Amino acid sequence: MAGAEAARAGALPARGARVFCGLSGGVDSALACALLVERGYDVTAVYMRNWSRDLPGFRCPWADELADAERVAVRLGVGLEVWDCEEEYRSTVVDYLVDAYARGLTPNPDVMCNQTIKFGTFVERALERGADFVATGHYGRVERAEDGRVRLLRALDEHKDQTYFLWRVAEEALSRALLPIGEVGDKALVRRMCAERGLGVEGKPDSDGICFVGPVGIRPFLLDALERRAGDVVEWESGRVLGRHDGAFLFTVGQRRGLDLGGGPARYVVDTDVEKNVVYVTADRRSPALFCRELSLGDARWVSGEPPASGRYLVRTRHTGELREAWVEADGASRTATVRFDEPARRVAPGQSAVIYQGLRCLGGGVVQKGAGLVPAGR
Repeated sequence: MAGAEAARAGALPARGARVFCGLSGGVDSALACALLVERGYDVTAVYMRNWSRDLPGFRCPWADELADAERVAVRLGVGLEVWDCEEEYRSTVVDYLVDAYARGLTPNPDVMCNQTIKFGTFVERALERGADFVATGHYGRVERAEDGRVRLLRALDEHKDQTYFLWRVAEEALSRALLPIGEVGDKALVRRMCAERGLGVEGKPDSDGICFVGPVGIRPFLLDALERRAGDVVEWESGRVLGRHDGAFLFTVGQRRGLDLGGGPARYVVDTDVEKNVVYVTADRRSPALFCRELSLGDARWVSGEPPASGRYLVRTRHTGELREAWVEADGASRTATVRFDEPARRVAPGQSAVIYQGLRCLGGGVVQKGAGLVPAGR
């Protein structure tokens, strides 16, 4: 595999390297595939059918996306294969999401999808088929050193950077990955480059939110998957019941919309108790319960396989959110980490990811654990 050998030597893969490129029918993957063809790689496009089930009020658009992918493949003159990944996707992403919400957490399904599907199942199957590399339309960069090690770097387009969703992908998988879009300056340029190549997808909207839920939204999806349970919305400070809800699992820390409490001041979710089925809220946007100085992380993963030394790093707690400097201590044996901010920061919903950076380099991260010491009135 000449391409793989070139990458281990610190260079980009040589012309002729065999690359399997994930082609979703969207703008980013279309341009990624085009750039690989132009660079002289032997490209096979792959549409991963991860989810095809219709949800109440929402027709799954997978067939339309496949049709767009087919048109792009024809335009580029590459073969397109359709790989059925639904079983793996359901067991590692969908079931994970439903289970997390049922336990009062707010998960990042895209993080799990990248680890188990796009840089898991996809990589494994491609290598079995003789691929040297796989490629996707992710906004990120893989830097290859002369000693064969790789580093995950933030994309040139900071606004679209997706390394927040890639922190669980191990170095071994990244060593086989090509991310052409990470080198493009901004999304507007990506669209222009698609138009210049006649790919026909440059006008498609960005895909935001949870991919398999679509415009139906997370609430109807969860109510279809979990039992509706009426409960109380309680004022944090006083313990006074303000209203009712359909299930504490539907709410997340910091949420303001969807509380359906009628008139009065805006209120924010401070905490949820799925066992007692109570949602706690406050009207005080400066309430200490909405802020924290420390995060406890579980299930910590590090791109290199080894946790970083204790020290000051940059931390991101939501996609494209602010990079905040913090003191980080990681324990490799227990796969835990602690993040301490200099100043109070907005609380992060348990189940979300906190991702650690050293400059441009994404080191890894962990899952935010439920905090201790939050005691509302009447509890």
